[in-house]
Amino acid sequence: MVQMAMDAWLWNEHQQGRQPPILRFYTWSPAAISLGYHQHDYPDHWNTLSWQGQPLQIVRRPTGGRAVLHQGDLTYMIVTSQNAGKRWQVYQGLCEFLIQGWRSLGVDLSYGAESGSYINSTNCFSSATGADLVTSQGDKLIGSAQKRKGKVLLQHGSMMVNSNPSLYSKVFGDLATPAVEIPINQVIEALKDAAKACFAIKLVTEPLSSSEWEKILSSLMECH
Repeated sequence: MVQMAMDAWLWNEHQQGRQPPILRFYTWSPAAISLGYHQHDYPDHWNTLSWQGQPLQIVRRPTGGRAVLHQGDLTYMIVTSQNAGKRWQVYQGLCEFLIQGWRSLGVDLSYGAESGSYINSTNCFSSATGADLVTSQGDKLIGSAQKRKGKVLLQHGSMMVNSNPSLYSKVFGDLATPAVEIPINQVIEALKDAAKACFAIKLVTEPLSSSEWEKILSSLMECH
């Protein structure tokens, strides 16, 4: 829950001019299932699932799409503004660093095909849309979704790096995408280098201050 609250807070702060554009990477502990903003129904048995002795949290993303299992995956988040163009043009402009970064790791990605099949599924990774990235074998590696307010944009994405097949099957009843045998830290470094090249930017690591953490936790409490 804290991760989603942090992303929503950073997005709002950028709208107010109090935060610069942001690129963030993170993993989840404990494991969780995130629901898309408009996704209200999910299987009852999700409420009883656990992983490594802890219940699976069920949280809601600020962005759309279907449910994502956050265990062994890598999440990225972008907050930015002044993105001119049609929706898919903006998606592709922002996703270019993902394509370039994974290519440097020996994984070629391309965009999925538009399809309405995802509407009838609870699982984000059961199908790919034009906003998603798939491998040359047709496996969906990265699912992404956006939320906009005026010129300010929040884009989330999950990368299926090494999810546990047994847990994935318990959640969705499907087979997991084959694991990518690359350490997550190596993936993050490759994506950071690609982002600097694609966007012609300098990345500066800025940990949140104690007062900022208090505001994020306060916003989380207000939601409950």
